[in-house]
Amino acid sequence: MAADPPLLALLAGALLAAALAAPAAGAASCPHTNLTANFSADLTMLQHQLRGTVRLAANGTCALELTRFDLLAASPSARFWAADGHSMADLAAGRAFSPLPLNRTFRNASLELPFARPLPRLLALYDPETSSDFGHVFLPNGTASELATSAAAAIERAPTMFDNCIPLSETETYRLRWTLNASAGTVEIGLEAAIGSEYYMAFGWADPKANAPAMIHADVVVSGFTEEGTPFAEDYYISDYTECTLGKDDSPVSGVCPDKVYEDGKNDSILVYGHRRDGVSFVRYVRKLDSEDTKYDLPVGATEEMDVLWAIGKLRPPDTLRQHYLPQNHGGPKDTNFGFVRLNLSETVDNCLGPLDADNKEDQERIIADRKTPLVVTSAPAVRYPNPPNPDKVIYINKKEAPLLKVERGVPVKFSVQAGHDVALYITSDPIGGNATLRNKTEVIYAGGPDAHGVLATPKELVWLPDRNTPDLVYYQSLYEQKMGWKVQVVDGGLSDMYNNSVLLDDQQVTLFWKLSADSISIAARGEKKSGYLAIGFGSGMVNSYTYVAWIGNDGVGRVQTYWIDGKSAAGIHPTSENITYVRCKSENGIITFEFTRPLKPSCSGKVECKNIIDPTTPLKVVWAMGASWSGDDLTDSNMHSVTSSRPIRVLLLGGSAEAEQDLRPVLAVHGFMMFVAWGILLPGGIMAARYLKSLKGDGWYQIHVYLQYSGIAIMFLGVLFAAAELRGFFVSSVHVKFGVLALLLAVLQPLNAKFRPSKPANVEVPSRNRILWEYLHVITGRSAIIVGIVALFTGMKHLGHRYDSENVEELTWALMLWVLSVIVIVLCLEYKEVKRRSSDRSVRGHWVLGNTEEDDSVDLLHPDGTARNSSESGSSAVMEVQLEPLTR
Repeated sequence: MAADPPLLALLAGALLAAALAAPAAGAASCPHTNLTANFSADLTMLQHQLRGTVRLAANGTCALELTRFDLLAASPSARFWAADGHSMADLAAGRAFSPLPLNRTFRNASLELPFARPLPRLLALYDPETSSDFGHVFLPNGTASELATSAAAAIERAPTMFDNCIPLSETETYRLRWTLNASAGTVEIGLEAAIGSEYYMAFGWADPKANAPAMIHADVVVSGFTEEGTPFAEDYYISDYTECTLGKDDSPVSGVCPDKVYEDGKNDSILVYGHRRDGVSFVRYVRKLDSEDTKYDLPVGATEEMDVLWAIGKLRPPDTLRQHYLPQNHGGPKDTNFGFVRLNLSETVDNCLGPLDADNKEDQERIIADRKTPLVVTSAPAVRYPNPPNPDKVIYINKKEAPLLKVERGVPVKFSVQAGHDVALYITSDPIGGNATLRNKTEVIYAGGPDAHGVLATPKELVWLPDRNTPDLVYYQSLYEQKMGWKVQVVDGGLSDMYNNSVLLDDQQVTLFWKLSADSISIAARGEKKSGYLAIGFGSGMVNSYTYVAWIGNDGVGRVQTYWIDGKSAAGIHPTSENITYVRCKSENGIITFEFTRPLKPSCSGKVECKNIIDPTTPLKVVWAMGASWSGDDLTDSNMHSVTSSRPIRVLLLGGSAEAEQDLRPVLAVHGFMMFVAWGILLPGGIMAARYLKSLKGDGWYQIHVYLQYSGIAIMFLGVLFAAAELRGFFVSSVHVKFGVLALLLAVLQPLNAKFRPSKPANVEVPSRNRILWEYLHVITGRSAIIVGIVALFTGMKHLGHRYDSENVEELTWALMLWVLSVIVIVLCLEYKEVKRRSSDRSVRGHWVLGNTEEDDSVDLLHPDGTARNSSESGSSAVMEVQLEPLTR
C-alpha cells in the first residue's frame, strides 16, 4: 500500500529538521551513523520466512537492534551482510556485517549487531556460497534524500509485518495476523499457512445473531493463488453447506458463493500483497470494519470480542460455467480443516512463535526427465525466480520458469537447447553458474559447455548420463550468465541402470554390481534378506579377506568401513584405511544396499590394505556375510555373522559374469521333482501293487511291483547325481541330506534283498525259516524306506526355504502334505477292502481248497521272454490242481 507523496515529503522534512536541530543521544554518541533514535525499518521477506524490525540501539552504543526476528535455518556460510545495493553485483562485492552464523532457526528473537564502521546502505541476510538474498533493509546515511527514504519506510511497513498474530489451527500451521486502524475504520488481515499452492485460506466473522457459532450467514474472505501463481482475496457469503450453485430463472444463488455473484453484492476486500515462499502461502488484504454492504457483509466492532471462523481446503479453479475459484469440502475430508475462535481486534497479542516450517519447501514446478522425451531449453524474462537476486532473463525448461529437474542415475537425459547463442547450457556443481573459474571458485562440469547453445531454427542437442558418482544435487546453469538456472535432483534408479554388470553371489542372498573404469572400480552390494549389516569380502573365505562392511548407525546414518580379517573372533578383525570414495549406504525395510568406488591398485605401501589389488583380467573371489548388528568402534564376538556364503564365487570382472556359478534354485527344483516322483509316486505305487493287486490273474501285480520299484530307484539316483554335480560335492551336514542318505540305503537294499531271496515252497510245503525271515526283512525295509523318503521330502522343503527364502516353499509344503494324506486315505480304503476279501476267502476255504492262490515269484522279469528262473520251481506250478476234501476227516 503506497503512501501519499506530499505527506511523505512533509514527514521527511520534519524528520530531517529534527535530526539536524537536535540529534538523538544515541546518534550523537555513535560517530558511525546519523540515524535518529526513532529510526525503525522492517526486513523484507525473500526467503527462509524472514521477519524482523531493525532499530538503532537505545543505549547509546554503535549497534543495531533486531526485534521479532524470525528465520528458518540457513547454511553455515549465511551471514548478516553489508552492501551498497540489492543487485547481484552489489551483494557479491559486499562484506559480512556480523560474524553471527545463521545456520539455526530464530523464533521471535531479539539480537544486537554492533558495528565499528559507517553503516552500509543495505543490510541483508545473505549466503555468498549460493548468492542468496533472504531479505534486506535499506539504511539511510543521513542526507536529506536518505532521511526521506527512511521516513517513507517508516510509514510503509513491510507487507509481511503486523502488530498481532495468533495461530488458528491446533497444529499451528495456519496463522492469523492483523493490524487495526480504528481511526480509518479498517483492519489489515494477513493469512499464512504451510499448505500447497492448490489450497485456499478462508477467514471471516460469524453471524452474531446466531445462537452458536456457525458458518451459515458468515461473512468470510477466501484467499489463495490462481493456477498462474497470482494471489487473490475475495468476499464470500455462506448461505448453505454446499458448493456455490448459481441461480437460473427464479432459483436463488446458494452455497459458498462470492458476493459478486449476487445481484446487489460486491467484493469489499482489497488485496494488498501475496506470495509463496518456502512452501508457505501468505496473503494480505484490507477490509472495512463497517461495510456499506449490509446484506452480505457483517459489521465488525473494533473493541468487541466476536466469533470468527477459519477454514482451509482445496480450490476448484474456474471453468466455462463458473468464473470464480470455489472452495471444496471445507471441513470435510481429512486434508481440510476449519474452526471457530473468539477475537478482539483491539487486543495486543503475539502468540506466533517462530516462522512456519513447511515439510515441502520447494515451490518451483517439477519436471521429471524421461529417457525418450527431450527437454526443451529456452530463455525468457524472470517472473518468480526461486533464488533472488537474479538476472532479468532466466532459463525455462518445457515452458516452465527455472523448474526443479529430477533425473535418475543411469538414465540418459536429452536436452534440446534453444535459448539463444548467449545461453550456453551446462550441468555443474556450482549453484551460481556463469563459469565459477571467473570467481576463483572450483566446479565440476558434468555435461554441456561453450558449444551447448542453439536457437529454435537450429537447436543444439545435449545428452547427459548421470551415473552413480553424480551427487544428489547439481545445477543446470548458463556458462555466460550467473543464476539463470536452478536445481537438478539426482536420484537412484535401478542399480542395473547404474552398473554394467551384476551377479548373484553364493546362495543367492547377495547381489554384486560393478562398473570398471580406467583405474578404478565402482562396486555395489545389495542383500536379498533383512539384516543388521551386510559385508562382502575378497578372498576364499571371510578369514584372510579384505572386507567391506555396511550398516546403519544408531543415528540413522549409513556407514561403510573396510577391514582385514585374519581370524574368526572379534580380535581377528582389523580396520583399514582404504581409499574408498562416493560411499553410499541405505536400508529399506531392513534390506541393506551400499556402494563405493576404489582404485584398482592402491597408491600406498607398507600397509596390509596396500596388497588389496584388483586385476580385472583375473577372476575375483567374493564372499559375503550378514548379521544382526555391527559397531564401528568396539567389536565383540556378538558382531560375528549369523549367516554367510557357503563358498566363494569367482567373478569375471571383464566378462561380467560369475565363473561356473548359476542360479541353483532351478537345479534343486529338478532334484526335488525327481525325488517326489520316486518317493511320492513310483516307490509307494510299487508297494501298493504288491499289497493290493494279487487278486489279478497271472503275475501282473508282480511285474507292476518290480518295474515301479526299479524305475523309482533309477530316478532317485538321477536326482542325487544331478544335485551333487551342480553343488560340486556331497555333504551330509544337513538333516535333509542325512534322511536322504538313509532312504537311499534302504531303497538300494531292496533289489539286493530280492536278488538273494530264498525259493518259494511248494503248495503243500511249509515255508522255510529263511523264506519267512526274508519276507519280514523285505516288507520292513521297503516300508521303512518309504517313511524315511517322505521325511526326506519334507526336510528338503524346509531346507530350501531356510537357505533361499523361496516364496513358494510354504505352498509347496502344504501341497506335499495333501498328497501324502491322499495316499494314506487311499491305502486305508484298500486295506479295508483287502481285509473284507480275506475274511471271505477264509470262509470259502473252510469247505474247499482251491490249490495255491499265493503269488508266483519264480518269474525272472529281467529276462526278455519272461521265462522261469528255475525249471524245477516252475514245474510244480505249471498245472493248476483242484483238490476236494471232506469237511471233516
